[in-house]
Amino acid sequence: MYYGFSVSRSGLPAYLFVMLDLIVATGAAKLSAIFRFGMIDQGLAYHLLALVLAFLLVVCFWTLGVYQPLRGQNLRPFLLKVFAGWWLSFSILFAILVFLKASENYSRIWVGTWFITGLVASLFSRLFIHWGLRYFRRHGRNSKRVLVLGNGRNFHGVLKDMAPGNDWGYRLDVCLEYNNMAQIKALLEDQLARDDHFDECWLCLPLKDSAVIQDIMYMLRNHTMDIRYMPGVRDMPLLNHKVTPIGGFYSLDLSCSPMADVNQTIKRLEDVLLSSVILILISPVMLAVAVAVKLTSEGPVLFKQKRLGVNGRIINVYKFRSMKVHSEPAGKVTQAIKGDPRLTPIGSFLRRTSLDELPQFFNVLTGRMSIVGPRPHALAHNEEYKERVDSYMKRHKVKPGITGLAQVNGLRGETETLDKMQKRVEMDLAYINSWSVFLDLKIIILTVFRGFFDPNAY
Repeated sequence: MYYGFSVSRSGLPAYLFVMLDLIVATGAAKLSAIFRFGMIDQGLAYHLLALVLAFLLVVCFWTLGVYQPLRGQNLRPFLLKVFAGWWLSFSILFAILVFLKASENYSRIWVGTWFITGLVASLFSRLFIHWGLRYFRRHGRNSKRVLVLGNGRNFHGVLKDMAPGNDWGYRLDVCLEYNNMAQIKALLEDQLARDDHFDECWLCLPLKDSAVIQDIMYMLRNHTMDIRYMPGVRDMPLLNHKVTPIGGFYSLDLSCSPMADVNQTIKRLEDVLLSSVILILISPVMLAVAVAVKLTSEGPVLFKQKRLGVNGRIINVYKFRSMKVHSEPAGKVTQAIKGDPRLTPIGSFLRRTSLDELPQFFNVLTGRMSIVGPRPHALAHNEEYKERVDSYMKRHKVKPGITGLAQVNGLRGETETLDKMQKRVEMDLAYINSWSVFLDLKIIILTVFRGFFDPNAY
């Protein structure tokens, strides 16, 4: 059976909440100064203390999960986290002042007023945003588009509680109910052929039908939507399991990107800061390479390629041209090999040292790529390998990178065998599953010593 609802999608970046908390923390300090001293400016020491508290507040909120999405969550535990963040940040600040023997330099009335004012402002601002989001979500805004598959009591419970007009932030755009195991595959195949542009797919299957999940996962292997398994276990106590509660239902996350909300913001800040610094440092090198490319062969300095970006969107990736201008049959891309006659006089050197990749830092700066991530492959190679390598398309759940875990482990250059491509994809998925800022920095450092001078790059 088919159920259809209309929907629209939008998102609220996590960095807006970070900015809000910085403004609230420093603004509350200023208001408290007016209340205590009758003026806003109390000197540099008070300004610095306000900035330190603002930084501590953001760190505490991040640690407690305040910046994780509230979509589908209950409000009371969230507000308790906000209160805990303020209490913890002020406790740390007080401990620092005592350790430095500087607590006597600040008015206790001012500090107490600051805490109360900031906490109240933070709680009410979050409540205002929550109520605003609920209003917009009831009218179809700021909602994720969901494909639901299932049957039984849990399936109908999800449809009832997540009916059109709900304020959880999810819109069940298409709901497929099946009567037997063979029917669900046919329903899903038909739906994906007609429309596959969903943010998430929820599998509301009874536990007795869980065996079909593997077949469904295989059918969705070339799609980047988040996949959640939602069995009927609301009455079953779960211990030490990674689940996501959504509207009172338990969702077992099967294939979700780590780059969401706060992680996405951190990753983006990392990319902007590092790529800006790197571009300044390498600008003389890029100028020299550009001149060398122009003088040694006919054609443009830069070479533009179509590649798949995050969630399978097509992007333009730029490189210094390392091959002579040539054409290939439509849909075919010939990988570079050792001694390739298409290489320009300096092409082999550029590719071996990765100097041809330097323009991609502009791709990073504009947000199409990341410094660290799975390397983007030619579109023709994606079509070839997505049916031959398990979970190949899952590598597109994050932005492609200039370097990656596979590259610093020697999996670079020509992939003339299926086994080589399989190992590269396994490394890409291992990176996605274990992402952290520290892992990115480690890969960047290893790239300097391993990645830029690789004998496997032709």
